[in-house]
This record gives sequence, C-alpha cells and structure tokens, in this order.
Amino acid sequence: MNEEKLKEVLDRFKRGEFSLEETLTRLKNLPFEDLGFAKIDHHREIRKGAPETVYSPGKTTDQLKEIIDQMEGNSNVLITRLNEEKMNYLQETYPEALIDREARVFYLGEFPESTTGEIAIATGGTGDIPVAKESKLTVKSMGVKAKTYFDVGVSGVHRLLGIREEIENADLAVVIAGMEGALPSVVAGLVETPVVAVPTSTGYGANFEGVSPLLTMLNSCAPGVVVVNIDDGYSAGYFGAVTVKSMKEEK
Repeated sequence: MNEEKLKEVLDRFKRGEFSLEETLTRLKNLPFEDLGFAKIDHHREIRKGAPETVYSPGKTTDQLKEIIDQMEGNSNVLITRLNEEKMNYLQETYPEALIDREARVFYLGEFPESTTGEIAIATGGTGDIPVAKESKLTVKSMGVKAKTYFDVGVSGVHRLLGIREEIENADLAVVIAGMEGALPSVVAGLVETPVVAVPTSTGYGANFEGVSPLLTMLNSCAPGVVVVNIDDGYSAGYFGAVTVKSMKEEK
C-alpha cells in the first residue's frame, strides 16, 4: 500500500463509492498481513518509499504465489534470486510480469515514472552483468533512471576513460567488480560522483568467492567509496536510488 493507493481508497470512501465496510476491508491489513509463513509489510512503501522486496531462496513456489497475490493489489512486486524452476513457474503463472533470467529477478506492475536523477552502473567484466542487471531493475522499481556500462575493467583502463564523462554526469555510480576488485577505487579517483562498490564472486581461487574484492573495496585509498555485500546488486541499487531521491528532494 503506497501513499497514492491509500489516498485513492479514502477518496472513494469520501465520494461514497466505497462503503464503510469495504473501506475497512481494504485497510484492515495495514500495517502487515500474516500469512503464517510470512508477514507481508504492506506499510513499508509509505514508511520507506519502496515496497517490500521478496527474497526467493527458502520459499516454495506456492509460497511465492501467495505472497504475490496478496501484494499485487497494494504495490508492485519485486522478487530477487530466483532459480530456474521458480522463474519457469512464475512466467507461466504471471505472463504479464517481467522476468529477467540473467538477473534472476521477477517484477510485476508498472515501473514508476523516472523523473528523479540518474545512476550509472558499471561492471569490470561480462561475468558481473547479472549483478548489474539486478541493481538496474531495483533502481527502476524505485523511480530512478539507470544506465549500464559493461566490461570497463582495469585490465583495459582506456575502456573506462571512454565513459568517464557519462559517469561524471550521473548523480551516483554503482561500480561492480570481481577478480581483485580495483575498479571502484579507480572510478572514485576519476570523478566526483559518489561511488557504491559491489564486490562479486567472479574470479579464480584466491578471489575467495568475492572476499578478495570485498577487502580491496573496503580498503580503498579513494575517499568516499561505499561498499555493499558480495554479489549484492539489490542493496547497491536500493541505496543508490534512496540517496539520489534524497539529493533531489533537498534541491
């Protein structure tokens, strides 16, 4: 339930289109709805500016369906980290939904109009693209524009220099890298744009499934680099969108 939907329900009651009983029925699940296996936070979009996101691992297809059916009347639905079986099921059950198989993301509903700011999302390599796409869909779901730039890692730094101006003109940059994880530091040293760094598990043995780039990013010599969890495109996108929206509101 977002602020606009809440206003609509109250306005229709005021105009006599909804009875008192129907209005109470529509509002009774605020602030949450208990499904037994999950408590859906319908109130979150009013508090936080974005609806609750569903983390897929550990949930059955039946549980996901019940969650979606309860959420879709109140807000858009974003589900992350889906496996192939769940994506196939959801695509068949909700053919109108967007399913990005590379990002492993499900989105049901219209994307909010993007009128607030822009985020640049850059990856070190092609192997980091799934994380970048998860981040981009998260940003779009929150009403912020996002542009992606793939395979601009430090092994060919001239590729990064080719998009320096685009990153400089963005309100915030999400920079994603595996291997040794140097890319966010390089970007932060080239532009004044705030940088959110995402370490990924892309790499050989001593990458330690993302621990090596995580430590590199945490120890960045470039000031002002914010670091999120390994492979966590969602958190980077969420933080970036909230930050950009706050910046624009202050202006």
